[in-house]
Amino acid sequence: MYKPTFNIRRQVLVFRHFGNKGYSLFACLGREVVCSVLSVATLTYASAESVATDPVVTDSTATTTAREMMLEEVGVTGSRAPLTRSQAARMVTVLERADIQQAPVQSVNDLLKYAVGVDVRQRGPIGAQTDISIRGGTQDQIILLLNGINICDPQTGHNAMDLPIDLSEIVRIEVLEGPAGRIYGTSSLVGAINIVTVEKGQEAGKTGRDICLHTEGGSYGYGNVGGRFKLYTGRFQNSVSANYSRSDGYSRSAAGSLNTDFSGAKAFYQGQYEDQDVRLNWHLGIADKGWGSSTFYASPKWKADDQYEHTTKLYSAIQGETKHGRLHFAPSIYWNQNSDRYEGYRGQAEKMKYNYNRTDVYGVNLSSYFDWTAGRTAFGAELRNEDLVSGNLGEPLSQTHHIKGTDRDYTLGLNRTNISGYLEHNLLLSGFTLSAGLVAVKNTWSNMNVTIYPGVDLSYRPSRRWTIHASYNTSLRMPSFTEMYYKLQGYSADPHLKPEEMQALEGGVNFSPFGLSLSLTGWYHHGKNMIDWIMDTSKGDEAVWQSVNHTKINSIGVEASAALNFRELLPAQRLLRTVRVNYSYIHQDKEQEPGIVSQYALEYLRHKLVANAQLQLIKHLSLGLDFRWQDRVGSYTDFDGNPCDYKPYALLDARLTWQQTKWKAYLEANNVFDTRYHDYGLVEQPGRWIIAGISLHL
Repeated sequence: MYKPTFNIRRQVLVFRHFGNKGYSLFACLGREVVCSVLSVATLTYASAESVATDPVVTDSTATTTAREMMLEEVGVTGSRAPLTRSQAARMVTVLERADIQQAPVQSVNDLLKYAVGVDVRQRGPIGAQTDISIRGGTQDQIILLLNGINICDPQTGHNAMDLPIDLSEIVRIEVLEGPAGRIYGTSSLVGAINIVTVEKGQEAGKTGRDICLHTEGGSYGYGNVGGRFKLYTGRFQNSVSANYSRSDGYSRSAAGSLNTDFSGAKAFYQGQYEDQDVRLNWHLGIADKGWGSSTFYASPKWKADDQYEHTTKLYSAIQGETKHGRLHFAPSIYWNQNSDRYEGYRGQAEKMKYNYNRTDVYGVNLSSYFDWTAGRTAFGAELRNEDLVSGNLGEPLSQTHHIKGTDRDYTLGLNRTNISGYLEHNLLLSGFTLSAGLVAVKNTWSNMNVTIYPGVDLSYRPSRRWTIHASYNTSLRMPSFTEMYYKLQGYSADPHLKPEEMQALEGGVNFSPFGLSLSLTGWYHHGKNMIDWIMDTSKGDEAVWQSVNHTKINSIGVEASAALNFRELLPAQRLLRTVRVNYSYIHQDKEQEPGIVSQYALEYLRHKLVANAQLQLIKHLSLGLDFRWQDRVGSYTDFDGNPCDYKPYALLDARLTWQQTKWKAYLEANNVFDTRYHDYGLVEQPGRWIIAGISLHL
């Protein structure tokens, strides 16, 4: 669907003589002139942290004394220190707000399906439960960030996408592919996803308010209502959003009850203060959701088809940033709490005790950088404490804790602290960037020694149309609490799992002539001690899922993209706006042994093809078409214990939008051709899903 392009410098054309006149749109050209950079249903490589929008005043030249106000180059931090778009040495895929508003999706999970390097494995629809991975990894091997704050749940990555934010709140989503240890620390084994809701500096000094409301409904009893209220008062910004959604689900258990239904609410508050010297941001969010888990964790030994899960997640953070001085500081402090109740037999605690877990994660981070004659140097440190109390995970607690709303106590738990420090230097020359650094990590779990993970990124720009890039990066990930301790109903975890480690090489080229963008990237991953759940089906009824460390897994991959902008190529026509095609190929050298079934590490998308077309049918009516074809390596077991290979499938999504200045109405269809397919195990995904909605901007 989306066009990946690398960070390259675009030629800037400034009409000085008529720069401030009403007739400077040059109507005599017979063409429409748009004074902006518009991203419609497009993924582009840009900021990994911030898009700067403060105006830059250019100095006068020898030929004119005029001073023009120009938009600043997009700032990027695919490195620890912020760099401009043209300087960046690391590739970051960015989905802008316009993309989010026009995509046929209801959640961030659905949105990421159209990023070619991202594997989205749904267990439930509309974001009920989804595993997100990058470049053949698993859901626990990526780091998920909210405004740059690590919000990963150390208990499990299955529920990491239970986010407190409404889609209308998101400014952009950034995807960094490949190991990112020296940038984001632990957990970023194969990549990072940063969800940004803060518009830095755009509304400073403004007074006013902004209100957005939306509602939609559709197949299977689906309904969604939400909105956002934003208030600007001088140097302060305050925003509150809320959302409620529900569905009856699309399937029933053998007993006839609904088993893929869901309902949930979320609320998010964020504030900002900014003056000439500092910028402060803070947020507080909650996400509360319950869903029928069908056969999500079933096995031949445990043929449960009516499971249920409920999660409540709290997110809070305060971030600061200095804007002047030789040394720039960006401290942050955060606390996230994740509570989970899992019912193996829905509503039948007497048949199987419910699993209760609660994790509290506290973190303090200090980032800083300074400029000098040799370039830009960044350094900093982070302390992150992860605390688990549980009814079935961890070691016996010296003091139990009561489980609110029940007659039970948390009797087990685990606590570990991760300390990391980093150092990075960026050499910035004309047309060339070198970014090199390292992160030193110490974790209190299992008496881990201090370990250093280096990385280096290179970018060479021989011209404004060409960019060549290369990188070598390393990272690690600590095992989740579930991987170490889950031992119920056909599962047997290993508390002595080793941390995963990754080394990666990457290289690519981007070419962007007029109206066309082409890119090609190749990468190689060497994984050590990769964690997986496997089952030996030859054991029949005695077969169980076991957590193990694979000695090593080597992966190679290729990603290619092509995009056509018909507004530039054929400006006389008005029907076609953009057409884009992206393709990804992955191969691993470790094959599944006969009779061995893998849940995660050995299952990956060998082929993924994504295509998108945006059409302007008439003045206010547009049509977006999104196509995906996926071929997954791996297999799952049916209730009789028989291995079943994943079959390739193709899906078409469409969205018809009537857009006005203050409102829009839309009709969308997911899985237009009613394809039946499996993303994960025994869980069959829904067929055609029709949704209609309306949104207002007041």
